[in-house]
This record gives sequence, structure tokens and C-alpha cells, in this order.
Amino acid sequence: MSKVITTEELLPFFKDGMTVMIGGFMGVGTPGTLVDALIKSNTKNITLIASDTATAETGVGPLIVNKRVGKVITSHIGTNRETGRQMIAGEIEVELVPQGTLAERVRAGGSGLGGILTPTGVGTVVEEGKQKIVVDGKEYLLEKPFRANVALLKAKKADRAGNLVYHKSARNFNPIMALAAELVIAEVEEVVEIGEIDPDHVVTTGILIDKIVVKGGD
Repeated sequence: MSKVITTEELLPFFKDGMTVMIGGFMGVGTPGTLVDALIKSNTKNITLIASDTATAETGVGPLIVNKRVGKVITSHIGTNRETGRQMIAGEIEVELVPQGTLAERVRAGGSGLGGILTPTGVGTVVEEGKQKIVVDGKEYLLEKPFRANVALLKAKKADRAGNLVYHKSARNFNPIMALAAELVIAEVEEVVEIGEIDPDHVVTTGILIDKIVVKGGD
């Protein structure tokens, strides 16, 4: 069965209340076609895991503007005023996580680990409600892993098996998020035949990719 599907075929995979990881940093490497499809699906009360909420117009920002997100787990929201407005108004829950910690918690989820130990946040509000562990006399926070129902990725190219090639810094969070979700969907600009991609250029292997959508495809 082909992994390449249309955005219309994608819609049934989206469910109210699901947890979604979306790649990208300030909109770079964010799968815009998939974000648009998620909005079109009218899915609500999403828990969104993303590096940031970009701006109101870019990246995952339109999900916030259209009030599809009940909770966002992210490293910063300062570039999207709508996220801040909704947080202050009590319309959205925001969990701020240092970006390195966010990446490692996703990686832990994808690796089957029980969590990570980090000194980041010790002695700050970040440690509230979290377990502390002392190793060699130094305090660490136990940060639990992140996993999602669906991960939405953006890549430059895929073959029909789902092997992905990224474009420069647009790679960012996409490869680790491919590890940590039950269903992984990649938006790509081009699909080629199996064997046309140099194996040395593959970053995310096809075994991790469940579905492929071509950018702008319908």
C-alpha cells in the first residue's frame, strides 16, 4: 500500500483531544499543508508539542489563532501575541519548557526511556512539582518523556518508502519527533522512486514514516 495520500485522506486521522507534535522553528521546517489540513479537520482541544508558536500567521500559529489548541508545550511564545493573549485570558494552557529539555524529552519518548536528568531549572519555578535526584552531590530534575498520537513533519524530499531528506536548518525538530508518535505524517515537496535518494542523504528512515503528503497536494 502506498504511503502517499491526499490531504482529504488525511483528515480522518485527526481526533479531538489528541496530542500532536509538529516540527519546525519559527515556522522554518513546519509542515504548512498539514497544519492547514489540521485546521480544516475542525479538530479541537489539541495538546500541541512544538519548539515555539511562531507568529499568528506562520508555523503552528494559525492553530492557536483558530483556537484548536487546548494546551501547548513549548519553549517560548513571545513572538505570537495571540498565544499570550489566550494564556492570560485562560483560554489555553501553556507549559514552558527550556528548548534543550524539550528536545531531550521528545528524544526520550522516542527511545523508550523513563525520562532525562537535567540541572536546567533547578532552583526556579521550572522545578515545581517535579522529582529531584542527586547524582554525585549535584541536583537534577527528572523530566519525563514526551510522546504524541500524531507527529507532523516537513521534509524536502521522500521516496515512496518514506525515507526523508531535509533542507538545511529546516531539519531542526523534525527527525526526533519522527521517533515519538504513534502515527507519523510527513509533508514533502517531492516524491521520488525508491533507490533515487543516496542512502547517505537519508536522515529519517522510511520505517518511521506512516503517511506522506505532497506540499500543496489536495
